[in-house]
Amino acid sequence: MHTHLKGVPRSHIYRILRTGEVRINKGRVKPTYRLTVGDVLRLPPVQYQPNNPNVPSANRRKELANAILYEDARMLILNKPAGMAVHGGSGLSGGVIEGLRALYPNAPYLELVHRLDRDTSGCLMIAKKRSMLRRLHELLRKNGIHKQYFALVQGRWNKQRTKVEAPLKKNFLQSGERLVRVSADGKPATSQFSIERQFATTTLLRVQPLTGRTHQIRVHAASEGHPIAGDSKYGDDKFNQQMRYYTLKRLFLHAEKLEIHLHDINYRVTAYAPLPAALQQVLNRLETA
Repeated sequence: MHTHLKGVPRSHIYRILRTGEVRINKGRVKPTYRLTVGDVLRLPPVQYQPNNPNVPSANRRKELANAILYEDARMLILNKPAGMAVHGGSGLSGGVIEGLRALYPNAPYLELVHRLDRDTSGCLMIAKKRSMLRRLHELLRKNGIHKQYFALVQGRWNKQRTKVEAPLKKNFLQSGERLVRVSADGKPATSQFSIERQFATTTLLRVQPLTGRTHQIRVHAASEGHPIAGDSKYGDDKFNQQMRYYTLKRLFLHAEKLEIHLHDINYRVTAYAPLPAALQQVLNRLETA
């Protein structure tokens, strides 16, 4: 019977057997009964809606709905919460795109234009039309979308160091974990850095990635000896522990601004994602330290 009720858990099948909803020759049967030629089998209508582990909870979906910064017929821009992956997957409770598809059940098309790391917050683009996705991908390839981030880094950044050009190579550990390193045979990567505020032992930077490599800002900052606060992968464990005193419990990287201009259709959008209260609180504590 399990063969004919694909996707229905065995526990549910055993339940309808125990309650007598399944009948053979008009009588109840045990789960161990095997059908023979001539048996008349009666199955009740089975409607089973499995829980999809990749759909975020109701609270998470509400959080996503409240985080929409901009929306039109072509796209939407979301202020992605920190700690939420853009895609659900193994071991994850659900991602941004699954949550948005649950919020927009009648939307014919919703696709991520780009990605943000799970622990990074801020501006995230989602296309609502395939034609828009193609346009935005082309613009990204030409570095035509202006992205701006806030990053709090260890130490006092040299104000003369305004650009980091270091090729990046993606590697995978035996565990399957992805790790990016500066490598001569990597893909070209360029990031622009400017000082927003300096504190005694840290610097708040504005960062503009001119290319879109995986973990680019995190690896470029660490390669300069200034890892991002709260970065458990590329950062400094001792520094991260010290930053917990200032209430930092996450990666201090936030996608603050997006500027999009598609000249051929005279389409222009600018979106801002304010610094999350938890990160602003860290800056306030650093200011008074």
